[in-house]
Amino acid sequence: MLVDGLDVARHGREVRRRVGFVFTDPAAQLVMPTAVEDVALSLRRTHRDKDVRRRAALQVLADAGLDGLGDRSVHGLSGGQRQLLALAGVLATDPSLLVADEPTTLLDLGNSRRVGDLLLGLPQQLVLVTHDLELAARCDRALLVTDGRVVADGAAREVVEHYRRVA
Repeated sequence: MLVDGLDVARHGREVRRRVGFVFTDPAAQLVMPTAVEDVALSLRRTHRDKDVRRRAALQVLADAGLDGLGDRSVHGLSGGQRQLLALAGVLATDPSLLVADEPTTLLDLGNSRRVGDLLLGLPQQLVLVTHDLELAARCDRALLVTDGRVVADGAAREVVEHYRRVA
């Protein structure tokens, strides 16, 4: 398997720097007390100066639709805002490939759409694992996996329709 032309087995460390992960539960990713501190933590490798790092983190938050929430406690954010914050922290590292595992599962319909819109509007390659058929249908390509086997692979809408017929 290649990521940015690099063999995963031979260039594991470099590949890991190019891949970002977003988990089902943002609590697994949010470790700092405020939103801006959480994103700034992701920027510590590329932005040494604390003030520059804070400004960059605030911009990442704004890009994720969280403008004005930088100094809020991560615990005071809604579920959708926490998921967007987790995504912002990953995007701050500018990954080439983003892997999102059930990113809308814990969200209400409105926040699910917000997260989906952000994910599908990104320039990065996206590997999305989801049971959210509406979100899956909006992707370019989908694979349907049953019992560990790929049983359908193709245009996302077609794969979703196939699933609806056989489920």
